[in-house]
Amino acid sequence: MIQIDTKTNKKSIFTLWWVILIVAVFCRLLWGSAFPSIKIGYRLFDIASGDGLSQMLFAGMRFFLAGVLTIIFGSFMFKKVLLPKKSSWPKIGVLAIFQTALQYTFFYLGLANTTGVKSSIITASGVFFTILFSALVFRHEKLTTRKILGCVVGFAGILVINLGKGFDMNLSLTGEGFILISALSSAVAAGFVKKFSKTENTVMLCGWQFACGGIVLMTIGLLGGGKITQVSFEGVAMLCYLAFISAAAFSLWSTLLKHNPVSKISVYGFLNPVFGVLLSAWLLNEADTLDLPRTMIALLFVVVGVLIINLHITKKQPVLQTTNVCQQATNDNQTNEKVADDCLPDEQVLAVADEILDEYNDAFEELAK
Repeated sequence: MIQIDTKTNKKSIFTLWWVILIVAVFCRLLWGSAFPSIKIGYRLFDIASGDGLSQMLFAGMRFFLAGVLTIIFGSFMFKKVLLPKKSSWPKIGVLAIFQTALQYTFFYLGLANTTGVKSSIITASGVFFTILFSALVFRHEKLTTRKILGCVVGFAGILVINLGKGFDMNLSLTGEGFILISALSSAVAAGFVKKFSKTENTVMLCGWQFACGGIVLMTIGLLGGGKITQVSFEGVAMLCYLAFISAAAFSLWSTLLKHNPVSKISVYGFLNPVFGVLLSAWLLNEADTLDLPRTMIALLFVVVGVLIINLHITKKQPVLQTTNVCQQATNDNQTNEKVADDCLPDEQVLAVADEILDEYNDAFEELAK
């Protein structure tokens, strides 16, 4: 659907295909760099690989700082302090629970009880859940065969890059089950972001939900016995970079979700593991573990999946020109009814009308609930 500012009748820049491509890939590149950066952060802060509660404390510090950075940056960008309205707090609470607290609590606890390969595959399945929830639960869009096919092809890339690395079918609730819950929580959060962004500033939502969710994670980590025993300048710098990743990537990602169908954006999530493998090989000196042909094949699958969902052929409609009768009627100051009878609305008017109808449908759905 075309997103148009009804005051200016102009499409948002975030609906342009090349802007979507650049911003989505940039966000996924940032998130992909988080995998090796987190490992480096653990080493700098002397956090053991199996110490899930200390990792949760570290994550809480990261997200709280990300929230502060987002609020400060957003306040400068919008030239006002981004303080939530009273009506905004329930929405912030919902996002803080699903996007930050639940997702990362279950992720870190699950990661301590399963392998990185299984975690990568199960986390990537969140793209499926995001599209399913958007279509079947939140009713943001229709579920089509093309969208399902694009997800299947993209997910095949994740399988290509991970299978053959010690993957097995041994499953447990506290391991793979928790990672699955984390993926489901992320999918639910994406649906709420799309819904709430219709009436709220997305940067404000991101900043405050990060801050609140970060406090929850830090509290759980501290109460569970998590601790930070080593602090250095390098460690603090890495923590700041990780906070920047969350602040920048999620704010941009939420803006894309606001202006586009969820499926069109979420399919780029399949790039995460691919970027993670490439950047880990570079930043962690793991080049000897990098299977470049396999990685390139996986990337190809992901790109094809993105194209299947985002590119579709539509029949070109003939451009309907306004008639001389319409122009003459306007010049002669004839009645609006007469002009409406003789003239066809242009594409922008149709798009705005479509937006208005969607708003009425949303309102009726809320009343029906």
